[in-house]
Amino acid sequence: MSSLHGLPAFAAYLVAAIGFCALFLLIYTWITPHREFDLIVESQNASAAIALGMSLIGFAIPLTAAIRSSAGIVDFSIWALVSLIVQIVGYGLARLAHKNLSKAIEQNTIAAAVWLGSVSLTVGIVSASCMTP
Repeated sequence: MSSLHGLPAFAAYLVAAIGFCALFLLIYTWITPHREFDLIVESQNASAAIALGMSLIGFAIPLTAAIRSSAGIVDFSIWALVSLIVQIVGYGLARLAHKNLSKAIEQNTIAAAVWLGSVSLTVGIVSASCMTP
């Protein structure tokens, strides 16, 4: 039974992380000009799936660093919000370098999706490293 003593903390971090992932998806899909879920579900658009999926992974990477290094759930929540902001900034930078990024993703251009996903992963990895004590 002593092995379950960490279960409440596990559950709290898991629920919070899932909640932050949902919040990230909500905000991310709200700020992008293209409608990711419509493109993925209705149009079977691989570019939208790649870009959104890699962006979610890019957000989840610093979440794991925040879970490992935070002093508690409030500290984790603060770093999760910082990670969310950093990912949004990364998206903005990717769009600066590729002026027609959303249009290219709508047209199912894999190169655009890989570009956006790579920027998201890079930003996530770097921000996670910055959180490590």
